[in-house]
Amino acid sequence: MAKFTKDDIKRMASEENVKFIRLQFTDILGTIKNVEIPISQLEKALDNKMMFDGSSIEGFVRIEESDMYLYPDLDTWVIFPWTAEKGKVARLICDIYNPDGTPFLGDPRNNLRRILKEMEELGFTDFNLGPEPEFFLFKLDEKGDPTLELNDAGGYFDLAPTDLGENCRRDIVLELEEMGFEIEASHHEVAPGQHEIDFKYADAITACDQIQTFKLVVKTIARKHGLHATFMPKPLFGVNGSGMHCNVSLFTNGKNAFFDTTGNLELSDTARQFIAGIIKHAPAFTAVTNPTINSYKRLVPGYEAPCYVAWSARNRSPLIRIPASRGLSTRVEVRSVDPSANPYLAMAVLLSAGLDGIKNKLTPPAPVDRNIYVMSREERIEEGIVDLPATLAQALDQLRADEIMTAALGEHILEHFLEAKEIEWDMFRTQVHPWEREQYMQMY
Repeated sequence: MAKFTKDDIKRMASEENVKFIRLQFTDILGTIKNVEIPISQLEKALDNKMMFDGSSIEGFVRIEESDMYLYPDLDTWVIFPWTAEKGKVARLICDIYNPDGTPFLGDPRNNLRRILKEMEELGFTDFNLGPEPEFFLFKLDEKGDPTLELNDAGGYFDLAPTDLGENCRRDIVLELEEMGFEIEASHHEVAPGQHEIDFKYADAITACDQIQTFKLVVKTIARKHGLHATFMPKPLFGVNGSGMHCNVSLFTNGKNAFFDTTGNLELSDTARQFIAGIIKHAPAFTAVTNPTINSYKRLVPGYEAPCYVAWSARNRSPLIRIPASRGLSTRVEVRSVDPSANPYLAMAVLLSAGLDGIKNKLTPPAPVDRNIYVMSREERIEEGIVDLPATLAQALDQLRADEIMTAALGEHILEHFLEAKEIEWDMFRTQVHPWEREQYMQMY
């Protein structure tokens, strides 16, 4: 990640004819927000003097305490390549601060920093994340609204002409690379219309920033191709949903703390304890890593998404997989996370879960190398395999009951997250859905 000073940013803005700057941040639900300022206000922004009304943002503050300050992270400066026509637009990702200069506890990015400090107190210097976000491309209608018509009939790793999204995906990759992303792979996923672009791992804050930027770029470039990109976990019945597998690892001064040549599977005790923590807290953190009603339509057997809490180095049906790479690449892949998650909150709960395993020297259960999808309920019970929550309501109950996971969110975020999600669940459960009318109108 590039390191910039205020002078660097002012110089680049002048040289590149930047006319507007978007000061971006993320609300509790994971939605990107921004305040756009003209170039004349850049100096003020760089001096942390830009104010906004926090009471207008989901889960931030009450109207009587609404003044909040945007503190730009200078290293997140980037110029959007597609905005060159009448002067370019640049972006700075910001942390949210209170008027007294203290970090705002409701800012997901600041909250993740808090958990990273707990990690550092245990002697680790880095928590790295390599995300694998998936998305669907749908055609737009004549009004520019998304349809349910897919733009291709491709399958896993298919090429054009079957994969008609290839040109769009290629343009997305080119834009991302121009913005400093190191793209590792780009391919069609299993379902028709489904795609995946993987980028190189980074420290947790940088990787979460990249996820948010990635979503913005994908949606913007898709629109230029007459397509709608969605990160909805399960937009279509009967095909795979979209996940965001998270490959995570702990480092200490450049050394991978998960790697040990003498350990079974070349995993260190730290790695095993981290896995044990993830397994212990998985039912509770699922409310955060899979935060929508729709998320639970993906977490069902038969569509490659994990719905059972187990781990393995060999098969892809458990929640946790250990990829084959070793050395610096030794990592834990958490497969349940989906791209509707707020990445900063998702990383806060995953890291807290793993650190709890390390602090308490937890021992993971034996790995499960069988296909869990074909095991009977009795076999799963015998193996000690529990189910992930089947609905958002169940997941919220699990979250409330887990002190480590509630502490990972902090009192402010937890209160507003639960409130928003309870409203979402009540709206869903009291609605009458088309499936119900199809099943019951004539029968009863």
